[in-house]
Amino acid sequence: MEKVSSPHDKLFREIWSDKEAARNFLENYLPANILSLIDLKALEIKKDSFIEKELEEYFADILYRINLKGEPGYIYILFEHKSWEEKWIHLQLLSYMIKIWQLHRRQEKGDKLPIIIPLVLYHGRKRWEVEVEFSGLFLGPKETLPEYIPDFQYILYDLSRYSDEEIKGAVIPRVILLLFKHIFDPNLWSRLPSLLSMMQDLSRQETGLKYLETILRYLFNTVEDMTVDEIKGMVEKTVSKEQGGIIMTLAEKLRNEGKEQGIQQGMQQGTKGLLRRLITRRFPVNSKEVQPIFTDLTTEQLEELGEKLFEAESLDDIRRWADEMRRKSK
Repeated sequence: MEKVSSPHDKLFREIWSDKEAARNFLENYLPANILSLIDLKALEIKKDSFIEKELEEYFADILYRINLKGEPGYIYILFEHKSWEEKWIHLQLLSYMIKIWQLHRRQEKGDKLPIIIPLVLYHGRKRWEVEVEFSGLFLGPKETLPEYIPDFQYILYDLSRYSDEEIKGAVIPRVILLLFKHIFDPNLWSRLPSLLSMMQDLSRQETGLKYLETILRYLFNTVEDMTVDEIKGMVEKTVSKEQGGIIMTLAEKLRNEGKEQGIQQGMQQGTKGLLRRLITRRFPVNSKEVQPIFTDLTTEQLEELGEKLFEAESLDDIRRWADEMRRKSK
């Protein structure tokens, strides 16, 4: 099966580009003081008309337009799926916010700017520890000179801080959030039966089959060495015969797609294995720490990373280069 350029982003955009899923997520996770100011029924997704034509190189994320007490405003969602923190997340968010405001000036009438509420959804291996206030990045007597220090904060949703029971919402958003939460978990296999059981309900909904295929594709593109036979054994123990048949039909379809890509994937896995061995010899780390670096990289990008390997002074250098490659390919 063909590896998509970024399976995490692809799944995220496909689900949260659906208005009902977006409303359900925001209804369950926005702070109460913000919810009291907005009308979720009037939510608009500005993905195509507002972003892609002029800001395609910057945005891999989603922008919703809302009304804040009758005035226009935006909720910008940045989806972070790296396995390490982004120290300069505030600058990244601020640059996106400025571009949104600049486009707003050109597209809308009026001499005021809308409020933007940035949200960061993160599901890396470690807890997110970067502070949410932009002013926390500044040195010097901040208390004495506050008028010269720009400030804002983002709303953080670090899924590692939620128990499975605390992840709320309708079936589709909840399944996706649980997948994101556990996708790097070594014990993912023990959790998949309960997720498959929830997928059984998905197949009864009007758009359920579409989401089932999207979710299975995500698993095959993200979980290394997952096979249809393994999914089959789990399905037979988890869901009804009828629903299991639907899931297996989709899984077989994905396996058939994968036959055409087998040689390329084999080459890619060989490149990953070689890079993993080289990195673990160069730096005192284990292979589990190295594996997430390769997520979503093409064969060409892996080869480029290998060429730069001996310029690296630390594992963070390699992570940064890999992250830059992912961003350029979006």
